[in-house]
Order: sequence, then structure tokens, then C-alpha cells
Amino acid sequence: MKLHKKYSISTYIAALVVLAFGFTSCQKSFNPASYAPAQTFGGYASSRDIAASNLVGYWGFENSLIDSVSSTNGTGVGTSFTTGIKGNALQGANNGYFITTPSSAVVGLKSFTISFWVNSPQNTNGTFGLVCLSNTQDFWGNLDIFFENGSTSTNANLKAHIENWITSTTDNDQWLGSFAIGNVWNKWTHIVLTYDATTSTFVTYVNGSSINTTVKAGNGPLTFQNASALIFGTMQFNTTPSLGTAGGPQSWASYMPGAMDEVRIYNAPLAAADVKALYQLQNLGK
Repeated sequence: MKLHKKYSISTYIAALVVLAFGFTSCQKSFNPASYAPAQTFGGYASSRDIAASNLVGYWGFENSLIDSVSSTNGTGVGTSFTTGIKGNALQGANNGYFITTPSSAVVGLKSFTISFWVNSPQNTNGTFGLVCLSNTQDFWGNLDIFFENGSTSTNANLKAHIENWITSTTDNDQWLGSFAIGNVWNKWTHIVLTYDATTSTFVTYVNGSSINTTVKAGNGPLTFQNASALIFGTMQFNTTPSLGTAGGPQSWASYMPGAMDEVRIYNAPLAAADVKALYQLQNLGK
């Protein structure tokens, strides 16, 4: 090859080296994973996309006790933060609980989905509440989800109570459980309770799978009364001051010794596929 007299062979060699280096650098910086489509479950890539328009309460506990939907700040009594299923979580304690003023959207629920994660040692000190929507004029709350006494080292007893006020003086108490749930202590477990007012149907899910379906014929749309507080980690009568008509803490009841995370309340019953997707996504921290 005849080279132009203005350029030397060394100049061409240097140019080739630069081109080769640049090509190699491009090859090394290419990451095929960055071009891969987002992993989805049930058509969702993030838990925040599931029934977003129906979400009326959400507590992620990222070093905060604020409901991200209503922007209402809650109060932690003896609680702290710990590592959660996604970011941080609420850490319970003896005589400890979280309490907040529920939004009008939560108090006005007719149908619902309540979803949360719990990671706790066995409840050897008594029944402990997980979620309670209080009723200051009754022993039990309007809604109670709790681990009942009688657990074993391998099984928890999950129970729920929903009080539907047919009139201002007539209520319709609904009890669900006890449901024996295996292999839950000291590990993150996803619990969901849904209620469909059109069919009067409750469905309970654990780790994305239905464990019980209960139809309460004629129950219809819910009406809650005297719902002054939303509580995580104990029952309404174990708060200070004690709420409701029990007159004070009960000897058979205690406080959540473990952690709770990703509490979500919807004003509609999630479909089974959406509950499954919620479990799968949050289990991956999404």
C-alpha cells in the first residue's frame, strides 16, 4: 500500500490501536441484562401498580409512621424500625404498638382488602393483635385480625373479627378462624383478608394462596361505628389508655413481639391473581 507522504506508518498503527481499544471498551460495557424486559407477575412489575386506584391506606415503615395515602402521621408506642420484607419495617415490643387516626376512606369501607407482612416469634405470652380498627363503644374493635392463643412451635392460629352495624344499635358480628398456619414463626409471612360486599364473601390468604373462603349470607356492605383509632401490634383494650368497653388490658392478650411491614388497605376485594402477584412482587422487594 502506498502511504500519503504526509502520514507515517506509525500514525496509521496508532489510529488502529485507538479504534481497537474503543471497540473492546464498548464490548466490555455492554450489559445484556439492561435490555431485558422487567420481570412481571400477573402483568405487574411493581406492587404499587396493583389496584392503585383502590388503595386507601399504605404504611411502608421506611423510618416513618406516615400513611402514604392520606399523609396522616401515626404514633409508635415503644416501637422501632428494623429490616423488613421491603426496606424497613415496624418492630413491635412488649407493651408496644402503633396507633393512628384512620382516614375517612378507611372508616367508610364497604368492601376491603387488608394486606400485610409479619415476622414474629411464637406468641407464648398470649393473643396479640395484628390489625385493629377500634370501636370505642364495644369490647372488640370494628375489625380485628390477630394470632390467637393455642399456637404451637410449628403452627399459628390466625383469627379475624368483623363487626357490621346493620343499624345504629344492631350489629352483625362475623368471626373467621381459627386457621392453623404452619411454618410462620421467625420468617416473613404474607397475610391478606378480603371482603366482597356484593357476595358477602370473606377470603383469607397466606403467602399468596387462599386458605379459606367464608360466605356470610346477607351481610352486605359494611358499616363501622366509633372507629377512632387504627392499631397495629395489639388489641384495642391493650392500648394506653385502653380503648373500648373492656375496662383495661386483658390477662390473655399481649403485644406483637416481632415485626410488621407493607400494610396496605384497599376499598375493594382483590382478585386471587392480584393477591398472588402482590405476594410475589413484595417477596422480591418490588
